[in-house]
Amino acid sequence: MTESSVRIPIVLLLTGFMLPAAAQYYPKLQAGLWEMERASSRPTNPPTSRPNRMTLCLDDSVQKQMFEMGAGAMKGMCSKHDFKLSGSRATGDFICDMGGSQMHSKSTMVLDGNSAYRTEIDTTYDPPLMGQSQTKMVITARNVGPCKPGQRPGDMILPNGQTMNMRDVMNGRKP
Repeated sequence: MTESSVRIPIVLLLTGFMLPAAAQYYPKLQAGLWEMERASSRPTNPPTSRPNRMTLCLDDSVQKQMFEMGAGAMKGMCSKHDFKLSGSRATGDFICDMGGSQMHSKSTMVLDGNSAYRTEIDTTYDPPLMGQSQTKMVITARNVGPCKPGQRPGDMILPNGQTMNMRDVMNGRKP
């Protein structure tokens, strides 16, 4: 796996799951084990039949580092990064360069306190990126309790069962 093939999914993960903080304020999520489910569709294909599920052991320091990394990545890649948080609703409007394609992403996140959220993201790519010109993604996430014994803050278990630590990835270590 090349560095760029890891970096693009990581950036998409940060922008999708955590709704990047291009502003100084971001939704503070409860520490513990988060279960996230992502379903996506393209206009030419039906929605994916099986949503992708993953878990993330989150604490305040990892959350802050993920937001800072997302915001930092956006500064170098995005010409527009509007983020607004009002009460339990956050909206984003981003235009970024992703692998030679212009990505325009509009997102809405609705928080249920600090223990759950739902994010809808509509994205277009011009020219198409990896054969896709448009995607719609829905992410639901909820805190399911404390992290499992032996987990470190930042540990993420991917849909394929692989574990990687987001803090290690953000610090430049290979997943």
